Amino acid sequence: MNHKRAGTDSLLVTIFVFPGVRLLDVTGPIEVFTSANDFGAHYRLNMVSVDGNEVMTSAGTRLGVDMAVADAQEVSDVLVVPGGPAWDRMIKDDALLDIVRGLDANSRCTASVCTGAFLLAAAGLLDGRSAATHWRHSRQLALRFPAVEVKPDAIFVRDGKVMTSAGVTAGIDLSLALVEEHYGAEVARALAKDLVVFMQRPGGQSQFSVRARAAHTRQDMLRRVLDAVAEDPAANHTLSAMARRAGVSSRHVARLFCEELGMTPARYVEQVRLEAAQVMLECGDDPMAVIARRTGFGSPESLRRAFVRNLKVTPGVFRARFHTTGVADADAGAPAGPRADG
Repeated sequence: MNHKRAGTDSLLVTIFVFPGVRLLDVTGPIEVFTSANDFGAHYRLNMVSVDGNEVMTSAGTRLGVDMAVADAQEVSDVLVVPGGPAWDRMIKDDALLDIVRGLDANSRCTASVCTGAFLLAAAGLLDGRSAATHWRHSRQLALRFPAVEVKPDAIFVRDGKVMTSAGVTAGIDLSLALVEEHYGAEVARALAKDLVVFMQRPGGQSQFSVRARAAHTRQDMLRRVLDAVAEDPAANHTLSAMARRAGVSSRHVARLFCEELGMTPARYVEQVRLEAAQVMLECGDDPMAVIARRTGFGSPESLRRAFVRNLKVTPGVFRARFHTTGVADADAGAPAGPRADG
């Protein structure tokens, strides 16, 4: 989509709601798009249901709608398909899936929030595409729809005209990215500040920090080792140093990492250091040499190699991109980077 600046025609956002829809999946995008109008955007919102009647959300709140799906004839610039706890039942509703297909055919961009990705997938709209959903459901999405390339950690993914996002608040990130795409980064930054939300969560970022992604091990000794790495990434965290700290053999430490975390000790240390470097790049303007030293990479060149190997971008490019929402087509190889999802 090309940027549309203030003073041009408005953009239509259609939100499809149904009984059992998750409330925040709906209200999050609504708040973003309507608030964007205070900063130079021109959005019109149209909430539709199957029959034009109000719907009851999973929270027990009633949502009024503007019209029935059949009456929504105008082409939508953005179609928002939210999710709901009963996604496993909805994907078996052929009539509902036909409605989703019809709405998609009449939209320039189709975006799902959370388990709304299951509706898109069941309708065949994600076949051959990359997609995201809530981390708790990503495995189910991959198993049920093998034609979909599921990105289990991503906050949101853009693949062609289709965007999919993770858990409920990720719908805000996705909507903010669309505002930036339509009206530019200046409008999106002002909006993010007004809503007191992060502008700087590129879609490819992980839903979790590497420490949070680590398994909840029952091994007290291993937990102490993990905490030591997280508390001081620049310290000596060689395998032998970990073993001395834990009071066990190097072989035993390596085995526990493999069994409990599914990765080697060296890989874990690199991921923690990489995340620490990302935080420094996001939040400050320290020189690369300082960042490399404080995060344990030692030199700017080692830092650069780690970023390119893991994130496919240099530290400088990562820092520059953090001034945008990072929306990009999946085919363009949007960078990924771990960060906690609040």
